[in-house]
Amino acid sequence: MRIVITGGAGFLGSRLTRALLALRGAEGGLPAFDGILSVDLAPSPVDDPRVASVVGDIADPAFAREVIGAETAGVYHLAAVLSGGSEEDFDLGMRVNLDGTRALLEAARATGRAPRFVFASSVAVFGGALPEVVPEATAVMPASSYGAQKAMGELLVNDYSRKGFVDGRACRLPTIVVRPGKPNSATSSFASGIIREPLAGQPSNLPVPMGTRLWLSSPDTVVANLVHAMALDGGRIGAWRVLNLPGICVTPAEMLASLERVGGPAARALVTERRDERIAGIVLSWPGDFEVDRLLGLGFRRDADFDGVVRQYRDEFVS
Repeated sequence: MRIVITGGAGFLGSRLTRALLALRGAEGGLPAFDGILSVDLAPSPVDDPRVASVVGDIADPAFAREVIGAETAGVYHLAAVLSGGSEEDFDLGMRVNLDGTRALLEAARATGRAPRFVFASSVAVFGGALPEVVPEATAVMPASSYGAQKAMGELLVNDYSRKGFVDGRACRLPTIVVRPGKPNSATSSFASGIIREPLAGQPSNLPVPMGTRLWLSSPDTVVANLVHAMALDGGRIGAWRVLNLPGICVTPAEMLASLERVGGPAARALVTERRDERIAGIVLSWPGDFEVDRLLGLGFRRDADFDGVVRQYRDEFVS
């Protein structure tokens, strides 16, 4: 039996792969597995005999049925066209983010085994007037194509679970900070950039107001929560399978204060402020804080503070 990870070659997918490999079989409630299949547009960077890679188009129903079959113990669906790319290319976003999700769910349904299915959603499903702290049952009103596509994916996962086709969990991920490497097409990419680039001695720009409330999580915490989401018994989640994964509410002003404490004043001085209305218009529609007491009670976790998030990145990626 194996676990399938779409987007398995990416930063989050490869990190999740390594975390799962460190576990043993059905440890902690995970379905028993002895291998991982990475599905992406590139091979997995994880060099381990238990990891196989398949390159292909998840929106192709035939390909989806090739990678999800009777031997599938569980599915992590992380692959997506990110927020900026979805806004610029509507058809591509719909094909990958909506059609691809439906193709994977149909392939899981065809196994007749109701495998556990963890769908990576986003706080971008929210928009409009929101309370300071968003309750679990708040209705979604996306202000971007990406958010709309993720919201539709959530409904699909929930209904396929209701019908008993999969045992689904739709996890709304906080913005993951700090991502290594180069900026990506996510509208929230700046949130990593204003930490990553200065720590490398490079300039970076903040395109949103200093007081913007952001819902953030470190990569290690997100991965731990994704593992827990797969392991958690569906009966404890309830009929509505959408989960607002815990994060911490931080403003760019607070992020830059952490940068200065961890990286020094010279790093902080490399960040400029130049508003980008396209980015700000989307990011300011997102909620900055959530009620997560129930999720913490279910065993999910959150980072203690943003200084720790910056230190985690510095210690792992900055020489």
